[in-house]
Amino acid sequence: MRRSAIPCIALITLVLSASFTMASDHGAGSSDHSSGASPAVSGKEAHKMLFEGNKRYVSAKATHKNQDSTRRMDVAAGQHPFAVVICCSDSRVPPEIIFDQGIGDLFVIRLAGNIVDDAALGSIEYAIEHLGTRYIMVLGHESCGAVKATVQGGEAPGHIGCIVKAIKPAIDSVRGRTADLPEVGMRANVAMTVQMLKTADPFLKPLVDKGQLMIVGARYDLDDGRVDLMP
Repeated sequence: MRRSAIPCIALITLVLSASFTMASDHGAGSSDHSSGASPAVSGKEAHKMLFEGNKRYVSAKATHKNQDSTRRMDVAAGQHPFAVVICCSDSRVPPEIIFDQGIGDLFVIRLAGNIVDDAALGSIEYAIEHLGTRYIMVLGHESCGAVKATVQGGEAPGHIGCIVKAIKPAIDSVRGRTADLPEVGMRANVAMTVQMLKTADPFLKPLVDKGQLMIVGARYDLDDGRVDLMP
């Protein structure tokens, strides 16, 4: 799924290196986590916070926390998101709303079909390595248009083809084995991305191997708003 030539990753690596140098120069005055810093929220805590927030959203008891001017001013100097959420660009799947979170809580990566290309991976690495986030959720959803387009096959117009190409291996892995290919294919696509992230060097895999980074897959239901963990 990843390409051999990754200029975007190289660029972000340079940015990270510069940021780490600046953090060292300024000492405790730095507003963001530096490389190796202890996370403010563990993976297990982040997992609990997300699902408790979704439960509030589903039951119409959302608190809409961290969405006022005070919070905006608090995070203006630096961000400490407790979770990375990789989700589809679909307008019906807004992470901060469905998890009842606010400004500065989530580091969100959104591409159609919740795919992860080199630029997205570089962004994820930034959150993990520089901001100290220790939880990643890959969130698929019911009736994903990108997955449906891949299931249908044929020539995708314009740059939509690169999205279909990224999802196709997951669809091919379950094609002919189910009557509900869009749903099963969506789940396979999430699982494929989770596995890719767990083995991604140089930043993610070492932390996963040490039990210091939690990466999960989940499914969002458009009808009832519920997020369910995927095995």
